[in-house]
Amino acid sequence: MLKIQVKTFSELTTQNLYDLLQLRSEVFVVEQDCVYQDMDGKDEKALHVLGYKDDKLIGYSRIFKPGDYFDEASIGRVVVAKNQRDYNYGYAIMNASAEAIKKHFNETTIKISAQKYLKKFYSNLGFIQIGEEYLEDGIPHIAMIKA
Repeated sequence: MLKIQVKTFSELTTQNLYDLLQLRSEVFVVEQDCVYQDMDGKDEKALHVLGYKDDKLIGYSRIFKPGDYFDEASIGRVVVAKNQRDYNYGYAIMNASAEAIKKHFNETTIKISAQKYLKKFYSNLGFIQIGEEYLEDGIPHIAMIKA
């Protein structure tokens, strides 16, 4: 069971920030062998969804209100630690993210930029592909929306 916290950038402790940047780097840079600028200046605008198991951050996403990333509300940087992926924590993070968007932004339409290989995962959550595949940081992505 994940313990979920939702925090603004200013509410993040130094430890929260270190943990989330470490997790994002561990997966998106090291595991996926992708050199890209993770600290993109958008974390300050985002709400951060932190998933803890036994006081260790193992899942994360950041969410945006409409207009801050896409025209629609959005979820990004969805990540679960590699050794925790057999427990459906990705669904818990995504569901908590959608709930936070509804609670904080009063929105139910959500757009994401998904890595193509995760299409089935996001489809299981009600997201539908819109448009064609594109490369983002050298990785195939698709835009998806859930209304």
